[in-house]
Amino acid sequence: MVRRQERIDLLVGEHAQKLSERLQAHRAQLFPPDAKRTLRRFTSGEVAQLLGVKDAYLRKLHLDGKGPSPEIRANGRRYYSPENIQELRKFLEAGTKTPGTYLPGRREGDHLQVITVINFKGGSGKTTTAAHLAQKMALDGYRVLGVDLDPQASFSALHGFQPEFDLLDGGTLYDAIRYDDPVPLPRVIQKTYFTNLDIIPGNLDLMEFEHETPRALTNRSGSLFFTRVGDALAQVEGDYDVVVMDCPPQLGFLTMSALSAATAVLVTVHPQMLDVMSMCQFLLMVSNLLGVVSEAGADMSYDWLRYLITRYEPGDGPQNQMVSFMRSMFGDHVLNHPMLKSTAISDAGITKQTLYEVERSQFTRSTYERAMESLNNVNAEIEALVRQAWGR
Repeated sequence: MVRRQERIDLLVGEHAQKLSERLQAHRAQLFPPDAKRTLRRFTSGEVAQLLGVKDAYLRKLHLDGKGPSPEIRANGRRYYSPENIQELRKFLEAGTKTPGTYLPGRREGDHLQVITVINFKGGSGKTTTAAHLAQKMALDGYRVLGVDLDPQASFSALHGFQPEFDLLDGGTLYDAIRYDDPVPLPRVIQKTYFTNLDIIPGNLDLMEFEHETPRALTNRSGSLFFTRVGDALAQVEGDYDVVVMDCPPQLGFLTMSALSAATAVLVTVHPQMLDVMSMCQFLLMVSNLLGVVSEAGADMSYDWLRYLITRYEPGDGPQNQMVSFMRSMFGDHVLNHPMLKSTAISDAGITKQTLYEVERSQFTRSTYERAMESLNNVNAEIEALVRQAWGR
């Protein structure tokens, strides 16, 4: 019997349509179309930890009628909105003699920090890392712009965007870096439900940059490809302290342009032999290609480059061997704190949320606290590198 063959283009298209509709239904169930996605309120204990003060001090401020008024719930506990947290930061900053204690962003003379999060291999935790870093820095008082450069748009999905429904008429970074008639960058920046965090979402349009750049190089039209992301970011340079770019898992023209615009590079790596071998090939390609870009006039100097161990399981012997191997090879270029593998982070992702968004009550206490401690340690180490780049 001859097996009937199916046209792959039609079959894949049918599957994509079914999956897209199911995902849209899933999103509508979680976040109805007429509902505005909002961020949860934070307990006074969480806010005290974010601000670096005692909970008792926040209670005293409230009783004295100073600062924003928290929501008082039935159990008498105080809850603060993200806007309240920012108001508290401004209130406390006004009363301190040490500038930047509560509003840690840029001062006069500080340059914009542009952090690219990259890896050649999918599944390294790149998008998870970028999303949690952008959100934590926003919670810590920095003005943050998140840029999704991955056509798969997972970073966008974590922030409430479903590209095939929400970006029908463009709205990605491609619109601002295209060779013919680019739009001003502010037109593609979207506000998020996180105070201090804006986003440029991504979708398949970003692939157009990969297709158009060879033609532009041949025709010598427009500025060189490696300057285009940096030129676009220059339009909003004064509006942000930090830019976090989630790059695609490939070393194309888009990633090279992002690396040319970067002031810092964060490479995520899963501590398995195949992943480390893949990273080796990635680093060789980066070195060769960016060497050519540098010779063409790009500034390839960075404030810092670090490797972040992701999806780490402390009880896994082979993983520990790989971590030790990386530390022996790269020394201080490997972050001290790894990102632990956690069911809490995975479970939050099912509802297109990060761990900073979900309620603590959804997890067992030990699972939540273990994952949160890991995230906070990693992000604190990166924030310290940012402040160091500003000479602090």
